[in-house]
Amino acid sequence: MANTGEPRPFIPLGIAVLTVSDTRTFADDKSGDTLAARITEAGHRLIARAIAPDDKERIRAEVVAWTRDDDIDVVITTGGTGFTGRDVTPEALEPLFEKRMDGFSAVFHRISYDKIGTATIQSRATGGIANSTFIFVLPGSPGACKDAWDGILKAQLDYRHLPCNFVEIMPRLGEHLKRG
Repeated sequence: MANTGEPRPFIPLGIAVLTVSDTRTFADDKSGDTLAARITEAGHRLIARAIAPDDKERIRAEVVAWTRDDDIDVVITTGGTGFTGRDVTPEALEPLFEKRMDGFSAVFHRISYDKIGTATIQSRATGGIANSTFIFVLPGSPGACKDAWDGILKAQLDYRHLPCNFVEIMPRLGEHLKRG
């Protein structure tokens, strides 16, 4: 972390986690548990957590509701990013994106490649912004959730991270909505 000035305060964000699975429950949701633990350990607030089946409408409805909640700044989903017929999370959420975050996918795959090699191409991890809320779509494995949080999200969701981070631009995410 580069530091060029006075120390900055930590700003806790409100984060929601959605596990996408036809079979998982809270009792065996290791990926959701991994994200929830890392979110709270970092000092953020876990505002909501849910499990939705691999169904585009149900996934989209849950995330849209969260993007309308003023207490939620970030939505992280886990699961449904592969190529099988039931993997529909990117299809459910990418149409919501007002801004797509291609760099998130690129950096995620670079980190993932170092751990699992070419198997990383079997994930369609993505990210974007909808309703002034950051949305990150992660694969369903605990390892992928660790890679995304530890390698990208922990730093970018921390106002103290320099030279730049997502927190400092949050007040400007809705500028396009205010234009005449």
